[in-house]
Amino acid sequence: MTDLSVRIGKSTFKNPVFSASGTFGYGIEYSDFFDISRLGAVIVKGLSIEPVKGNPGPRIFETASGMVNAIGLQNIGVKNFVSEILPILRSLDATVIANVYGKMEEEYAAVAAILDDAEGVEGLELNISCPNVKKGGIVFGQDPIAASKVVQAVKRETDKTIIVKLSPNVSDITEIAGAVEEGGADGISLINTLLGMVIDLDRKKSILGNVMGGLSGPAIKPVALRMVYQVAQRVSVPVIGIGGIMNERDALEFMLAGATAIQVGTANFINPRISEEILDGIKAYFDREQIERVGDFTGTLKT
Repeated sequence: MTDLSVRIGKSTFKNPVFSASGTFGYGIEYSDFFDISRLGAVIVKGLSIEPVKGNPGPRIFETASGMVNAIGLQNIGVKNFVSEILPILRSLDATVIANVYGKMEEEYAAVAAILDDAEGVEGLELNISCPNVKKGGIVFGQDPIAASKVVQAVKRETDKTIIVKLSPNVSDITEIAGAVEEGGADGISLINTLLGMVIDLDRKKSILGNVMGGLSGPAIKPVALRMVYQVAQRVSVPVIGIGGIMNERDALEFMLAGATAIQVGTANFINPRISEEILDGIKAYFDREQIERVGDFTGTLKT
């Protein structure tokens, strides 16, 4: 039987299947469908220092082989998360990674400081890649110096495992990956959504209230695979693959390309049990192929 555990920074996760932030609510919404403690980690919605209402609607639109969203990081704020949501997640025995968002470097650090004292948060994922907000997010993710500084600022506030989520909306993603590794990141997750837009020809209007949004789903998988492969060659910290993973075969392709773990995103909107099914599929594949450890498979792509 394969040892499915994976290690990122100081943390050991029971398996490599994580939910992607922004597609899985706060995790508790999916507990009616399956036992979320089975997942390697539940990565919750992006948390800011104050509650955020998000962008005006419409905020989601289905496209060919994907979806464009412009939610705008709506969330209840980190303090409300700690007092109202985290106790429920602890009762469900979920392994929690908190996605962190800020408009300024100091806000990322402030949210991290609050979560550092929070029982039941295994690690933090810094969102420096959201394309749907006017301040913060992708502003940090497109500048190597700013990306490194925000990681350093967070590292000063917490000893928890730090993962940094990167944007594909850059000319050279390996440059940003190298910068956050030098800043102290324990792991790198990629990719976030590709900047896109959708138009209603009959009304001659943009469909999304925010005009532009982030494209996700199967349409972006080849881009994500390429970037995971490139970054895995560039850095020594673990890489987490995201982008159009709809089944276990997609997940295994990302692991072949160099991903230590994977995150399931848009597929959750189609099948709320898909993360569990992908986990079972990976386990069956490893058992069938007599692979003893996840690390024996990760990054073994033949080129």
